[in-house]
Amino acid sequence: MEFEPPYLYPEYRATQLRAPHQRPVRLADHWFHKAAGPVFGRIRVRPDDADLTRQHDGEPLGERIILAGAVTDTDGRPVRNTLVEIWQANAAGRYVDPVDDHPAPLDPNFTGAGRCMTDENGRYRFVTIKPGPYPWRNHLNAWRPAHVHFSLFGPSLASRLVTQMYFPGDPLIPLDPILSSIPDPRGREMLVSRLDLATTMPEWAVGYRWDVVLRGATPMEAR
Repeated sequence: MEFEPPYLYPEYRATQLRAPHQRPVRLADHWFHKAAGPVFGRIRVRPDDADLTRQHDGEPLGERIILAGAVTDTDGRPVRNTLVEIWQANAAGRYVDPVDDHPAPLDPNFTGAGRCMTDENGRYRFVTIKPGPYPWRNHLNAWRPAHVHFSLFGPSLASRLVTQMYFPGDPLIPLDPILSSIPDPRGREMLVSRLDLATTMPEWAVGYRWDVVLRGATPMEAR
């Protein structure tokens, strides 16, 4: 199974600038990657950080959704009390970022960033707005599918995962070079969430489930 995309994927134009031109150099000292995770900033995680619709005085525009799932290691054990961060565009497909000059409206009540800690079962939950697609100038008439960026730390920096989650049924998914760079179709499917009625709240918000498996856990003997 080839789930890892290549460093150089010409259809994704940015890789032509980012991909290394020399063979990787193995570092003798791996202390950085063995550092314990998660890593926090100056402000500790608060319960309200997980609700991106309640970070301002008013309601953000767009379709309210719930994103939930479980974080486990490769042996199926829950990754407890670890940091999960998300960031995304608003319902019009615009980021709160000076670099984003897409001529779509900004939402004064939506910043597009949140975080939470997994519980004792490795579960996380966010309330947010479904992001819109946006043009990204990779090729003629290029549009990114709706997606949410995820950062999941795990027990150490070596197990940290930065990735993107997509929504089921999006017609832009087959046209996205970033997602298409994953060689195995099963690997691409793992990045697509699924509609989950158990997460959905009647007459309030549609729920999507997306589970994540982190590598880099310490092997343990079976008890």
